[in-house]
Amino acid sequence: MNRINKKLQENKKLLSIYFTAGYPVLNDTVKIIKDLEQNGVDMIEIGLPFSDPLADGPTIQKSSTAALHNGMTTEILFEQLQDIRKSVFIPLIIMGYFNPMLQYGVDAFCKKCQEIGIDGLIIPDLPVDVYHEEYQKTFEKYGLINVFLITPQTSDERIRFIDSISNGFIYMVSSASVTGSKAGFGNTQTSYFERIGAMQLANPQIVGFGISNSETFQQATNTAKGAIIGSAFIKHLTEHGVDSVADFVQKIRW
Repeated sequence: MNRINKKLQENKKLLSIYFTAGYPVLNDTVKIIKDLEQNGVDMIEIGLPFSDPLADGPTIQKSSTAALHNGMTTEILFEQLQDIRKSVFIPLIIMGYFNPMLQYGVDAFCKKCQEIGIDGLIIPDLPVDVYHEEYQKTFEKYGLINVFLITPQTSDERIRFIDSISNGFIYMVSSASVTGSKAGFGNTQTSYFERIGAMQLANPQIVGFGISNSETFQQATNTAKGAIIGSAFIKHLTEHGVDSVADFVQKIRW
């Protein structure tokens, strides 16, 4: 069974952390992953930096630009993660845009992910229909879960189609805007969370965008299986360095 599916079966609300590979420093990637696992994070999304990250807010965009300037590439990320499964056991997901994967070769990219122990991919700019028609068999051949995003504007019909071709969790974007921390969730987001919860989808949902502290984590997981924190964690790394991972996670969990 895929590590993502095993984790989703646990009787707890899941905390997933996103960070940009190669930031703040090129070789920080593995240390950050290990520290996140050691401090109780349930899943990790490793951001593959891209020069035109349309779905990302300014914090993640800046970290992507810095990581690219540091020299991060698809090949270097795979090299950094080559031995990651000797010491890290929680689900690892690569989140990135489709262009670098196309350049690498989709089959070759998926094969490499399987070899190093990546469990899933999140590709915001890969249309669901294109994935289903052209790439789903490749992903499944290499045991990879593809995670789709939904927003408050996604129709029920579309959500049910996404649910029908998913085999892990659905990434429930809290708003239609780009990534970034918010002070809290208003009635619109709360109603959206409740609407999706009432649909009783086959795949659990994990909320992303706007989760930044213990309060928003609790709000997001009232009806969802878990929540993803990205921008707030990257800001924390920027301000406090890579030795401060434990401080950040403890503030979310307690």
